Amino acid sequence: MSSPVPHDMRSSESLKFPKNWSSKPRVWDRLMSHVAARRGLAIMAVVATLAGCGESNSNTPATPGTPAAPAAPSMTPDAPKVPAAPAQGDAAKATDGTKKDDADAKGDTIKVGHYASMTGSEATFGQTTEDGVRLALEEINAAGGVRGKKLEVITYDTQSNAQGASSAVTRLITQDKVVALLGEVASTRSIAGGQVAQQLGIPMVSPSSTNPKVTQIGPMIFRVCFIDPFQGTVMAKFSSENLKLTKVAVLYDKSQAYSTGLNDFFQQAFKKLGGTITTVQTYKGGDPDFSAQLTTIRDSGAEAIYIPGYYNEIASIALQARKLGIKSPLMGGDGWESPKLMEIAGESVEGCYYSNHYAPEDERPEVKTFVEKYKAKHKGEVPGALSACGYDAAKILADAMGRAKSLSGKDIAAALAETKDFKGVSGNITIDAQRNANKSAVVLQIKGGKPIFVASVDPL
Repeated sequence: MSSPVPHDMRSSESLKFPKNWSSKPRVWDRLMSHVAARRGLAIMAVVATLAGCGESNSNTPATPGTPAAPAAPSMTPDAPKVPAAPAQGDAAKATDGTKKDDADAKGDTIKVGHYASMTGSEATFGQTTEDGVRLALEEINAAGGVRGKKLEVITYDTQSNAQGASSAVTRLITQDKVVALLGEVASTRSIAGGQVAQQLGIPMVSPSSTNPKVTQIGPMIFRVCFIDPFQGTVMAKFSSENLKLTKVAVLYDKSQAYSTGLNDFFQQAFKKLGGTITTVQTYKGGDPDFSAQLTTIRDSGAEAIYIPGYYNEIASIALQARKLGIKSPLMGGDGWESPKLMEIAGESVEGCYYSNHYAPEDERPEVKTFVEKYKAKHKGEVPGALSACGYDAAKILADAMGRAKSLSGKDIAAALAETKDFKGVSGNITIDAQRNANKSAVVLQIKGGKPIFVASVDPL
């Protein structure tokens, strides 16, 4: 199958080949000689593309249930290369962090990008976050928008992989000319997208990526959630003080920054509290069989298992654990947050615990109003924590944009950094010097197939 020359490799002058090149012997040698003489070695890359099958990578606007165009596979999906910033033309002007409002003042709307896993292995992460973002957007625009203009949110699907995140952010900034970004949920994907946003000078607010490395990328990257050192400590304290556990096994996803970080912080805190880690086992996202790791855990004498992974693997692990006769409670982090967990795992996760960003039973007026509006919009469905975080992220970004001196990247980032005591659904949020949110966490227990509030833990 033939492949077109990639757009960025096309020349303003068309290539000219000898008329009889394709019918003569030793075609390749003649072609190479002609091209080298005509255009130099750089064009030989184009000819090589013509000789084989090329790949294309595109992101399309995403809606739940509508997958984006497949992204080109990456040999290192967890650490994609960061595309170079545009050096000239309109793209460079629109993404320059020092540029004032003239790049975004045209028309009656201000564009904000949202990149999320609308399809793929963690699709409910993106879909539920998008629901929260859209609810916030409706409220913001109904109240007059930002700086007298309506906000327009453009969402692209990351397909639950880091390469998709990098591609989506690049397109949102260089083609759609967004002034700011929301995303992602998974830390590995936020790191991939954040590297692009930082390089191109566009501020980004992650709703719920908790690995510390996300905001360490640079001064354009923010989050409205707590971070793993706090979340890991919350569950260690809960295990020791509330559940009175002394021996815990750990099973974590070695391919995800989120999971490896929580593993480290939980272990450190639990040991400091006098607990013993009986064994540490690993898996890789997408693995179907966990029997070897679970057998080792079962034989280690652990009173509980800490599994800081994502809901899809957690469901499989729980089912397999119960089949092996493991009756001890399982514990985890906010990556468990999905109705799919209870739907797939059923009784296998009954009585288990996980840390999270909010509880819908909270009596604060911000929570009650949010839950009522969300249920009215989604046929009585109770919003989960990721919807709450998406809502908070959009509201905090809009608030900062309204306070900023201009809609340049640097001015929006400066306003975000000044956020203090913002009354969000997921708590009162203050952005600290590292651009992380200082806020409380909750611990939920699954009872009757639903997560129920157990405890609230304030920042240390």
